[in-house]
Amino acid sequence: MKREAIEEFFRRLSAANPAPETELEYASPFQLLVAVVLSAQATDKSVNLATRRLFAAAPTPEAMITLGEEAVAEHIKTIGLFRNKAKNTVALSRLLLDRHGGEVPQSREALEALPGVGRKTANVVLNTVFRHPVMAVDTHIFRVSNRTGLAPGKDVLEVEHALMKRIPKEYLLDAHHWLILHGRYTCTARKPACEACIVRDLCGFRDKTV
Repeated sequence: MKREAIEEFFRRLSAANPAPETELEYASPFQLLVAVVLSAQATDKSVNLATRRLFAAAPTPEAMITLGEEAVAEHIKTIGLFRNKAKNTVALSRLLLDRHGGEVPQSREALEALPGVGRKTANVVLNTVFRHPVMAVDTHIFRVSNRTGLAPGKDVLEVEHALMKRIPKEYLLDAHHWLILHGRYTCTARKPACEACIVRDLCGFRDKTV
């Protein structure tokens, strides 16, 4: 996709949704961090159903440690890999207290040192909470980037680097949310809704459904 097309691509997404937000529910940086950790191989909807109960019982790192791994697992048992996620949630809560005074750190390195936190999770937190111009590439963004020709790549890191280079600076802060929402509701995996797509004329996908 050429530079002019990329600029128009994001201009349209911006015009349609000027203030995009994550669909994960949270009331603090800590809660978003936990929610993103829980969202691995799970939908935001399923995570929200679980965290409404979990965060009511344990809204802070201190409360999460007090609640304990077994009780956390009971709250999130409807989510895949819930036992391992419960273990990581309590462990990262303890490390936040031990290393960061209970606060969520603002560096990728510090975030990735927490149990259950990889590059994608760290980037989501950095972008959503701290408004760093970084790109978290999930399956939706990976698909959209390759299918449209926006930023093709063989793996998520290659796509991330390509997006960081190609997305105009004025759109970079919100690009993650625009792309994930576009992939979730329009440029879907099995049958993209090309007829409803506001950027279909800019897209390089050969098998458009229009």
